Amino acid sequence: MLIFDLDGTLLDSNGVWLEVDKTFLARRNAPYTKEYYEGVAHTILQNCAVFTKEYLHLEESCEEIIAEWMDLAEDAYEHVELKPHVREYLERCRAAGHRMAVFTSAVPAHCHAALDKHGLAPYFERIFFAQELGMDKKSPAVFRLVAEALGVRPRECVFFDDSLAACKSAKAAGMTVVGVKDAYFPGSEVDMQEVCDQFITGFGELL
Repeated sequence: MLIFDLDGTLLDSNGVWLEVDKTFLARRNAPYTKEYYEGVAHTILQNCAVFTKEYLHLEESCEEIIAEWMDLAEDAYEHVELKPHVREYLERCRAAGHRMAVFTSAVPAHCHAALDKHGLAPYFERIFFAQELGMDKKSPAVFRLVAEALGVRPRECVFFDDSLAACKSAKAAGMTVVGVKDAYFPGSEVDMQEVCDQFITGFGELL
């Protein structure tokens, strides 16, 4: 069973959220710092909003913060491109008879917009959204939950992600893990190579 993350793995979309974060912070005269990035990267929007509200001591509710982010992101996912060689790799996997699914922290509407734009939905039998499961991908338990929903054991799964935290959790759950390099998060490359069973700079390497 092949399970793919979306943002930064199949989609070249992390830049969307970098610009959203910088604009949101600039409106409040706050700098974009490593501490802020670590607080909001690779997690569900609800957790990001809680962190942001506390970090910036905002009066806005979490719902208002999320609404502003969604407004800033607008229709960006209708224009986001695939990472190089993603389509070719998925096509090869489908031709080989591999089962495939998506497990993402992305907003469902954004995910569906991107998959529809690129016609990728038919490749995947299930799409799992961390926010709908009520846990982010920093928890090994959520990976076991996804495997169970797919009717397989974690050790029968190969998980692809650009997030160090998600890769650690999938590994702890018993999955084989392929780390995917993303240009927006270069600082984690060494750790990714240590944690993951395989680390790739792009899907072309798997062709």
